[in-house]
Amino acid sequence: MSVRRSGARRGDADVGGNPPTRKAIRTAKLATVPLAFAGRQAAGAGKRALGRPAGEIDREIQLRTAEHMAEVLGELKGCAAKLGQVLGIYELALPPELAEPYRIALARLQDAAPPMLPRTVHTVLAESFGPDWRENFREFDDRRAASATIGQVHRAIWHDGRAVAVKVMYPGARAAVDSDLQRLRGLAWLTPVFAPHTDGRAVVDELAECLRMELDFTAEAQNQRRFAEAYAGDPDFRVPRVVAQRGDVIVSEWLDGIPLSHLITAGAQAERDRVGILAVRFFWSSAPRAGLLYGDPHPGNFRVLPDGRLGVVDFGACPVWPPAQFPALVHDLADALINGGPAELEVVTRRHGFTDGQRGLDSAGLAEKLLPFTELLRHEVSRVDTEWLRGRTRDTMSPKLSNAYRQLGIPAYLTPFQRGLVTLLGLVAQLGTTGPMRAEILRWSPELSAVMERHRAHAGQPVDFEAARLRRAGAGAAGFAAG
Repeated sequence: MSVRRSGARRGDADVGGNPPTRKAIRTAKLATVPLAFAGRQAAGAGKRALGRPAGEIDREIQLRTAEHMAEVLGELKGCAAKLGQVLGIYELALPPELAEPYRIALARLQDAAPPMLPRTVHTVLAESFGPDWRENFREFDDRRAASATIGQVHRAIWHDGRAVAVKVMYPGARAAVDSDLQRLRGLAWLTPVFAPHTDGRAVVDELAECLRMELDFTAEAQNQRRFAEAYAGDPDFRVPRVVAQRGDVIVSEWLDGIPLSHLITAGAQAERDRVGILAVRFFWSSAPRAGLLYGDPHPGNFRVLPDGRLGVVDFGACPVWPPAQFPALVHDLADALINGGPAELEVVTRRHGFTDGQRGLDSAGLAEKLLPFTELLRHEVSRVDTEWLRGRTRDTMSPKLSNAYRQLGIPAYLTPFQRGLVTLLGLVAQLGTTGPMRAEILRWSPELSAVMERHRAHAGQPVDFEAARLRRAGAGAAGFAAG
């Protein structure tokens, strides 16, 4: 089989759908976003002078900028596209009228990165499986079936007749990620803007390790085999088995199902509730069952299968979990918030390295900000929607000096869990999930179960949490409803 190669230098252009890798090119592409925004602002001033309504012009500028951002991040793939997924969560810190165009445009990153041309896909397959790679397949569809931040998926029929998903890494993906990580390390000095006492370099290094994990298809295949074994025969989940893995290609069983992005936009609320609870269950059960944290629970990695089960894919970001100090942290933090008070919370933050005891901590203010999260444990049935998550995100991201979060330093080892939990909350909120979240969390966390047992023993009788919620509604819990 002959494969025709492009005459362009690899990495200089996105000729075959693979990301540009040279630092100057990637930097120039990212720079077009603020430059274009400035140009639109200047043009908008002229339109206002001609009498067009200012609100209409501002919204048009926001929409075009969001679309441009999604296009550039999707084209660059690698860390840039992963950044787009994160921004898809943190846009919740914006008012709804400003967030909408960014939400629409950034959502496209999950399924709409530019495709590789067939000749590029064939080249990767030949490099991984050898020049006779087609002998492994009865059929191979050159059209991509789905995209990811560092690769794309094709549907095929394996030589034994099984329908399979063939995940192919973009040529140049490693160099692109390395380039982005170098730039990310250069921005570590910005960490003090939101977290003055956090070791930005350590956090970036931990994040870099998470991203590099996704570039190791051998490790990803091993992770997927581990999850497939742990969830084999499960009535609620299906993890496709790995059929083969060589080089930059993973071949897995094919999953037919409805992407969660479709369910979010058009699904019935009862089904959205059911699937949201399943997502919570999979995330919290991953470490107890597989010994690995499922670290990337965004909508593109789940499918609702015809039999109602939740299909799960993409096991690159799955670190061994938990670290030795994590269970004690979970217990002590929850115990201070639910059974203690500000004084106990201050002791916990010092014990687990969030503060060194030398600087001041507004423990009462911190407890107030963390209180809405404890509602997930205090109520049998909870609702998490975008309004609730928007309030929590604003609390976290506020640059005000009075923000108690800014008085903390976050241990770097928590980065994978934070990333996974934030992504999960974003998914659950987009679904507008109502359901028994407390039971799902406590089922897989003996540390939190012990805290709640102590709470019930001390309370002696049921607490009217609904009345308490209404009293706190004015303090930012309005987006969360409990029953």
